[in-house]
Formats: sequence, C-alpha cells, structure tokens
Amino acid sequence: MQLSEQEIIRRKKLDDLKALGIDPYPANLYPVSHTSKQIKDEYKEGKKVVVAGRLMAVKVQGKASFAALQDSEGRIQLYFNRDEICPDEDKTKYNEVFKKLLDFGDFIGVEGELFTTKVGEKTIMVKDFTVLSKALRPLPLPKEKDGIIYDAFTDPEQRYRMRYVDLVVNPKVKDVFVKRTKIMSTIRDFYNDMDFLEVETPILQSIPGGAAARPFVTHHNALNIPLYLRIANELYLKRLIVGGFDGVYEFAKDFRNEGMDRTHNPEFTVMEMYAAYKDYNWMMDTTEKLLEKVAINLHGTTEVELDGKTINYKAPYKRIGILDAIKEHTGHDLYGKNEDQVRAACQAEGVEVDNTMGIGKMIDEMFGEKCEHHYIQPTFIIDYPVEMSPLTKKHRSKPGLTERFELLVNGKELANAYSELNDPIDQRERFEDQLKLSEKGDDEAMFIDHDFLRALEYGMPPTSGIGIGIDRLTMFMTDSASIQDVLFFPQMKPERKQVELSDNEKAIFEILKKEKSIQLVSLKDAAGLSNKGWDKGIKGLTKHGLAKVSKVDDILMVELQD
Repeated sequence: MQLSEQEIIRRKKLDDLKALGIDPYPANLYPVSHTSKQIKDEYKEGKKVVVAGRLMAVKVQGKASFAALQDSEGRIQLYFNRDEICPDEDKTKYNEVFKKLLDFGDFIGVEGELFTTKVGEKTIMVKDFTVLSKALRPLPLPKEKDGIIYDAFTDPEQRYRMRYVDLVVNPKVKDVFVKRTKIMSTIRDFYNDMDFLEVETPILQSIPGGAAARPFVTHHNALNIPLYLRIANELYLKRLIVGGFDGVYEFAKDFRNEGMDRTHNPEFTVMEMYAAYKDYNWMMDTTEKLLEKVAINLHGTTEVELDGKTINYKAPYKRIGILDAIKEHTGHDLYGKNEDQVRAACQAEGVEVDNTMGIGKMIDEMFGEKCEHHYIQPTFIIDYPVEMSPLTKKHRSKPGLTERFELLVNGKELANAYSELNDPIDQRERFEDQLKLSEKGDDEAMFIDHDFLRALEYGMPPTSGIGIGIDRLTMFMTDSASIQDVLFFPQMKPERKQVELSDNEKAIFEILKKEKSIQLVSLKDAAGLSNKGWDKGIKGLTKHGLAKVSKVDDILMVELQD
C-alpha cells in the first residue's frame, strides 16, 4: 500500500493508543442515552447524557478545549476540561489521548453534563470519553475563510463512489434519502389503506417479461439453465390476480442492460400495483390522489420546486392522447398510418429511425423528441397505439389504440399504466408480433412467456396496473438533478488506480487533457521539454494507459485515454 503522509501519521497514533493500553476498536456495547437532536429538543441544564459520534472539529485552548461531535441526528458542542477529565495527578488522557492522538473522523463516546455557554450554545461538559473507532484516513473536510468555502467535497464521481464519505461531510445529502424512505412509506400506507397486499416476486426469471428492454443474463449452475435479472415484475403480479387477489403491489429492484445517464441506472427501483375490476380511468384518478398525498406528506403542500419550476401535484391533471400530442406539436396526424407513412413523418421531422423499428417504436421516438419536453406540469399521455403496448387492452372505442397512459412531469415519464390485456388469444398474437420485431433486429422486443399465457387461459378478471419509478419520483420530489443523487450506491465505472506522474509526464498530460487528440510533433513542441525529458514523459503516459500514440494517414497522433 502507498500511504499518504496523513495516513502514516494516523497509523502511528493507532500504535500509540495501543501502547497506552487503549483498544482503538473496542467490542463492548457503548450505552448511548441521547442523540444530539434529543439533547437540543429536551434540553435541561445539568442533565447527565451519554452520546457517541464522530469528532469533527477541535479548538484547543491549553487546559480546556471545545470540539464538535457529529452523530446521526446532527452536531453537538463538547467542552473538554483537563481537570474534569483527569481529576487525579495523571493527565495523560487529556494531554496525550485527546490533544495528540485523536483526529477528525474518529468515533468517540462521551459522558457528561449539559450546560449553556456565555454565547448561548448548548454544550456537553465532558466528564469522560472513550475511543470507539480510530479513522485511518482523513475526511475531506471543507475549509472556510472570510465566509468563502474551500476544498468542499463536491466532485460528483468521488461523491457517488464514496457515498459513505459524502454522507459524513455533506450532511444535507442525508435529507434526500430520508425523504426517499418517507415517499416509499407514504405509498405503502396509501395502498395498505385500500387493503392491497404487498408481495414479493422472483428477481431471477427464466423469461424476462413485462417490458421492452435488454436484460442481464446469468447462469444457474445446478439447473444448468440461463436466467435473467428481471426487467419488470408485471407478469408475476398478474399471475397473482389470476390466483384470486384483488389488489397487490411490490417495490421491486429491476435491471436493464442499457445506457446510463442522469435519469437512468442499470439497477433501479419501481413500484408496481395491480387492481382487479378496475380500468385505466380509475388508475388515473387514484394516481392523482397518491401523488397529492406524497407531496403533502413530504412538503406540506402540493406545490414542489423542481429544476427552477413549481410543479403542482394537485388533481386533476391534464389528459391528452399521444397521437393528438404529436399532431399538436408537429402537425403530423399519424392515426391509422402504416409503417412507411410513419417512417416518412419521422424523417420529415428529423427524427432518427431505422428499418428495424416498427410503428410503435417510431411513434415513441417521435413523441420523445418532439413532444415530451412540453409537458412540465403533471400530464397523462393516453391512448397509445397497439404496436406500442403489447400487454394493454385495446381501446373500447378507438380502433388501433389501447387503454394506456404515461404520466409525464417536467418532460419526463414518471409512471406507466394500462387497462391490462386479459384476452389470452389477443395476448398470444401480441407476443408473436413482438417475436417478429425481434427477428428484425429489435433487441428490446418482448419474449413470449408461455406460462403467463397459460395463466391467462385460466381467466384473469378486468384489471388495471401501474408502474411508478421510485428513483425518478424521489428526484422530482427532492429537486435532484441526477438519479445518482437519489441512489446510495449508483453504478460506476471501475475506479482507475491513482497514478503519480513525474514532472515531465504532468507537463505533457496537462496539454493532452485540453486537446484530447493532437499531432505528436505539436504536442512535443507545446510541452517544451528536452529530448530526454520528452521521451521519458510520453513513454510514461502510454505505460500508465493515459495516452495512446497511433498513425493516422502517415501522421503520428496522440490521444487522451479515458
């Protein structure tokens, strides 16, 4: 291991603690009696308390010192007095352990009495303290001078990769995840009050059904069969409706082997709910009530700030057909049009399509590029074409359409819902149409799930179902710009090993970072190094995998490597 100077010093302090007979990682229970918040909320002068947390700030003033302790609820000020902690002749615990061997980030336990300082700060007079865990790495604590914050831990990649550090040094981050839990609790209470049953369905599936998406594939050794991480839990929940439940819901981890951006993660959480004897009109009404309740429970109002806009979740929400929306924003009436006509309309609007796409996917592309961003306030986009909705019941009065809606907020999909298809013959034909799309090259087309078809043949009552993305709902309700901000541990590229660069390598690398790709001769001139320094520098960068030299049309080019 290559240790920094600070890490070496902390390991030396660890050894010094052990030499004093202090276990830096004790196993026994520590009898915490209060949190920092409880102390402030229930403050009483002279009250005895026992608290524990991280040491986050220290101001030593000779025989007395002030410090800050951070626990799960916030911070509380500590007052260390040498003679209170060490009433006898031996002052080692204050002079050596506290002043010299403790660092920011160390966990300590504190016993003491409450008092208020002259400036009105609620404080613990420390009578004794215990080392609970020695931190061997320094926290990236921000510094403040003249009201300006320096060295704040703000780099997104480091924050997402080391969420455990992010939560410590950026306390506001925790609030997002507390709200996420409250959102899920509100949804759970809402459906429980309707006497719906929370259930669990398989994550490993032999058929990845219920959505159009590319799955992750794995292998079961004992059964010697391929299995898929589920892309949706829909078909299993419908089996439970067949089995006699009138209302079921599940918070599910789903997985899709697709692109990553600020609104998509390959692993995500969705809540799916299915209600027997209901349709998509009932589901729209119910969804409005649910989102009103979530907003009020979280913020005390239906108005929520998001991306500089005020989103109002008060019912009712606007409802508009997807083909009507396309006609409104592009002028193209795609109702009843064949594949060639839809493709021509897309091309006329500059929407990129190819020959593998069917009508449904092309309409989806057209709507996504030309319409979606217009719908800022909650809006139900309804009545999707049959080709876009292989699991949805045909519309009762509009030929070629289905009883489906997507709920858009701030131009993004938040929920997807149907009057569920319960005709097993129609469902088999829809699956077969999906198979044809797969044969054309659509790697997101649905598989045929023969067991699900068998279940439908035993009879499923009229049913409505919905899927709500919990990650995206949390983004919308907490004004978070990226899905990574609402996931404790988002998926990241493998961490690149830190490389110490020589001065010559740094000189070349700084130029390369700006240019990305540059002729070798130009890079050499810009670096201004001696021939020997240049040779060592460019060879070092290629060895570290940070630069690549290649010949393009007889010209040597140097490219920055990610």
